[in-house]
Amino acid sequence: MSVKEAVLQVQDLSVERRGRLAVEGVSFALAAESDTALVGPNGAGKSTLVAALLGLLPHASGRVELLGQPLGANGFLPRSVRAQIAYVPQNLVIQGLIPVSVAEFVGFGFDLPGPRLPWRSGKQRMEAVFIALERTHTCDLRNRLLTELSGGQLKRVLLAFCLVRPRRLLVLDEAQAGLDVHSNEHFQQQLLELRRQEGWTVLQVSHDLEMVRRSSDQVLCLNRKLRGSGSPEATLSEERLGELYGLNMVSQHHQTHG
Repeated sequence: MSVKEAVLQVQDLSVERRGRLAVEGVSFALAAESDTALVGPNGAGKSTLVAALLGLLPHASGRVELLGQPLGANGFLPRSVRAQIAYVPQNLVIQGLIPVSVAEFVGFGFDLPGPRLPWRSGKQRMEAVFIALERTHTCDLRNRLLTELSGGQLKRVLLAFCLVRPRRLLVLDEAQAGLDVHSNEHFQQQLLELRRQEGWTVLQVSHDLEMVRRSSDQVLCLNRKLRGSGSPEATLSEERLGELYGLNMVSQHHQTHG
């Protein structure tokens, strides 16, 4: 894959946390409009890697390019590039002392600095927010406070935040965390539909290996170092999972789902 074809290009990336290498020598690329899953055991460095890719943590060495632009060691990216990247964290901390409605929150996503959009008036901003809420089936929540939402509702509102202006890369850090089986299925189906409609490239950290098998184009297996990458069929074999998670984990997984 050439650099021009890659939305995200990572070369020999290492990241330090608390004086030790939490991620070491990681290299991979994300093709445009692909869905890539990042899997590995707890403490493997998945969230650390995601934070470094977004410039939220400095990287000790290596190179990251987002949409063809190099990420500075201090996390600098041109605003025009950063505005095309959306991030859905595992846990969104919402301060109850600052009441924000769903519509107001989604509007913040529209207001982010970046490429000049063809609409700037208040009316057209309201229309963009309404369309994003409508497409994520959250219009009925528009006047609710974020602090009043269930986990599933909040994740759909976060998708509306991502959708309110054009994006190219969507990064999700265990977006299914805290969701029941039904809510997770609904969220993943909605994400798949929006990815196809919007042409999003998706990178998502996940512990749901069955979902990864069904929906991902590429899997990255991380345990401090990249232990494997490729199609779900190639990377999620019992042998590979045993090497990544340990044989006991694979045995327990089969007992739980058998």
